[in-house]
This record gives sequence, structure tokens and C-alpha cells, in this order.
Amino acid sequence: MSELPNSLEDAIAQSRVAVQAALADGCTRLQVEFLFPELKFMPVAEQFLPVFTDYDSRLKIFFADAGAAALARRNWADAPFQILDIGTGRTASLETKIQPEDEIFLFIAPTSVEVPQVEKLCQVIGDRPIVFLNPRLEDSGIVGIGYAARQIRLRLIDTIECCYYLRPIDDQSALSRSYPGQWEVWLETGGEYQRIAELPTKPSADELDLIFLKGQPQTITDTAPVKKPNVFKSLQRFLKALSS
Repeated sequence: MSELPNSLEDAIAQSRVAVQAALADGCTRLQVEFLFPELKFMPVAEQFLPVFTDYDSRLKIFFADAGAAALARRNWADAPFQILDIGTGRTASLETKIQPEDEIFLFIAPTSVEVPQVEKLCQVIGDRPIVFLNPRLEDSGIVGIGYAARQIRLRLIDTIECCYYLRPIDDQSALSRSYPGQWEVWLETGGEYQRIAELPTKPSADELDLIFLKGQPQTITDTAPVKKPNVFKSLQRFLKALSS
């Protein structure tokens, strides 16, 4: 069982541990999600990078667009790894972006707009590990609905293991997951967060509603409150500090 972090910095540290555990277990397509409004992905990515220290120049990083990639190259000028953009409308040239010496790949905040390019890159990468940081690959208005969307989900989205997830549902509840643990639902009661459910798969909105209606632990026996400050108030302070 994991603990709720006290800050975004703590959450990123937890995510690095989860990614390392998943890589050690042989997982090759991983996803890390911090679902907070107005979260700036560049500072998060910078704190996340130590997970790849041992890979040195064998790491390759992809941003969704050329502007973000250029900013990262400026900010991380001394980095040993290569920084590229996924790009759109240049599918034929994508294969040249992947080299035999590349061992691991980080995609930072790709969106549903880049899904065709991401899928093509994944095909070229093959069985080498890929980490997606705060991806937004599903959008029915862009990816589509029905058969086409199901095929994209089967070929790409469903092949990705969510190894770290943290999302406030409201001011008093949260959903989290840290590999290899299960999905955990949290509820604040009297200033303390209590884990009220632990599930093997990500719960749907309806399942969350049922859990909160019951308001009691599901499938676990440890019901002691977790004495924590309000993690999301702490995170909001941290986010403000990042953006100031």
C-alpha cells in the first residue's frame, strides 16, 4: 500500500520509484499521470528525469511540438540525451528519429492530436521501454468513436501500463495508484486521509460513486486513518510556487 504524498515533489519521487519497479519487472510501456489543473509539465518533467540517470545518452525524449522541444533543449542544455518533437504531418520521416543505440524513450505530454505519430514511433521502437508522462491520448473529438477508436485503444492505449496515478476527485477525496500496488481511493475525514478502497483495476465514475456512498473500506482490513495534512492544499501551494 502506498501513502499519499505531501507535495507534488513527493509525488514525483513516488512516481520515479514506481517506474523503476515496473521497468525491473519487464514492463515496456508505462504511463505516469499527475492530474492537477494548470500543472506545468516542464518543471514536472525536470524533476522526473533522474529516473533515467543510468541511461545517459541512450535516453531519447519526445515532446509533442517543436516549440516545447526547443524550450527543453535550452533549459537542459548540458543534458546527455537527445530531445526531439513528435511532429505532425511527417509520418514518413518518423523512422529516422529512432536509432539502434536508443534504449529507452520518454514521451512528455503527448495528446490525441499526435496519436498517429506516437503509434508509428511505438512500432519502430518495438520492445524497448517507453514512458509516457502525463499523456492525453484519448479524445473522442479527435481520435474518433466507434470502430476506429476501439482499434486505436487496442493497438496503443490499452498496451500502456499506468504505473503511477494521482488525481484529486474533489477537496476531500482522491484516487491514486503506485506500481506494483493497486488502485486506492482516499477520503478526508476530520482532517485525516483514510484509504477507503483498494481495487485491482481503475474504478469508473460509477464505481467511485458507490464507494463514496458506502464510505467504508473495500477489500482491505487496515482502516486506521492516515494522519496527513491536506495533501491537495499542499500541492496547490507547491503549484503556485512553481508558476511564480
